[in-house]
Amino acid sequence: MEKSDIIIIGAGIVGVSTALELQKKGLSVTLIDKSGPAEGASYGNGGVLASCSVVPVTTPGLISKAPGMLFDPKQPLFLKWSYLPKLMPWLVKYLKHANVADTKRIAKAMMPIVGDSLADHQALAKGTGAEKWIEPCDYLYVYNDRAHYEKDSFGWQVRREHGFQWTELEGEAFHNYDPTFDKSLGFAVCLGQHGRITSPGDYVKALATHFVKQGGQLHIAEVEAVLRENGQVTGVRAGGENIYADKVAVTTGIWSGPLVKQLGLSVPIEAERGYHIELWEPNIAPKAPMMVASGKFVVTPMAGRIRLAGVVEFGGTELGPSEPPFALLKENIQKAMPELKWKEMTSWMGFRPAPSDSIPLIGELGKNSGIYLGFGHHHVGLTGGPKTGRLLAQMMTGQTPNMDMTAYSPSRFG
Repeated sequence: MEKSDIIIIGAGIVGVSTALELQKKGLSVTLIDKSGPAEGASYGNGGVLASCSVVPVTTPGLISKAPGMLFDPKQPLFLKWSYLPKLMPWLVKYLKHANVADTKRIAKAMMPIVGDSLADHQALAKGTGAEKWIEPCDYLYVYNDRAHYEKDSFGWQVRREHGFQWTELEGEAFHNYDPTFDKSLGFAVCLGQHGRITSPGDYVKALATHFVKQGGQLHIAEVEAVLRENGQVTGVRAGGENIYADKVAVTTGIWSGPLVKQLGLSVPIEAERGYHIELWEPNIAPKAPMMVASGKFVVTPMAGRIRLAGVVEFGGTELGPSEPPFALLKENIQKAMPELKWKEMTSWMGFRPAPSDSIPLIGELGKNSGIYLGFGHHHVGLTGGPKTGRLLAQMMTGQTPNMDMTAYSPSRFG
């Protein structure tokens, strides 16, 4: 294969965004993925451009709540108990961030990555044919009642500090907005200027197709190693073949951890196993994406179906999916939308890349190495993919981003 200026490992939303941004700058780019574009978390996410999702899971009080959630089958947190010994070193680091100061620090870091997500996606997709999958919309958090909402007051205060505004819909006001939900859900927070992707897999595939049409190279193979000489990258070995380039970006989600470990950086990152079910040809659908707070799941109207996503399970990448998370999603949506019926149900399980500090790695791996990292977006990879791609493209072409990149530096784990 002819040498490229840049190789990008991973064809999810971050990798494809990076490839497109570099291509716009006139560089030759090779995109390599073991399965092809959008075959992982970029396919299976909740489909929401969730700009308000700056608050991490590790909020104050998590440590006291988590054990009860694990032992309650109705809670959206699951654990493969045989995996616990392997999980513990990461879990200890992760839970250390469940305090006020770290929550605010993480939110401050996430805001520039996800805060303008709708506009970032619209700019990325312009002229690619992928625009048709982007829908501007509201995004709602739905609670049982005001008291239930007020239990999340800290998170909403953090969002307010970052400029988010919303409308409170109580009782009939919520049901007038969207009559598909059960009357037991009596309070909602409605945020404008958000968006949804009506078919995430098709969207990322359309972006990748445009990349190839514009002359980009797409190579389906598993990357076994990043090649270096005298500390400087020369390319990668993929599918038994050496492919050469001047610079390499690692944007392959959870699979980035083992690759960068070969390069001398041990990132405390864990696979957060995410689940979704899709209900095809539903008789009703919500007006906008909704986060149902009682079950911590998102219901998103998509093309021809509604998707329910949001259950968390820890169990590594080797074990297959569990049945209880699927069953809980189905039970929860039947409670929230009792009139809902559908023709067919499909299901998916995949892996979200969760670094112990909930902040993605974006930047060069050591000075002048030519190796750049862009992974670790936890629950907001789709939301933050275009901005991450733009930042990586700037850094890889010698430009200085107009924001402080310190929080995302891979060196924080060095």
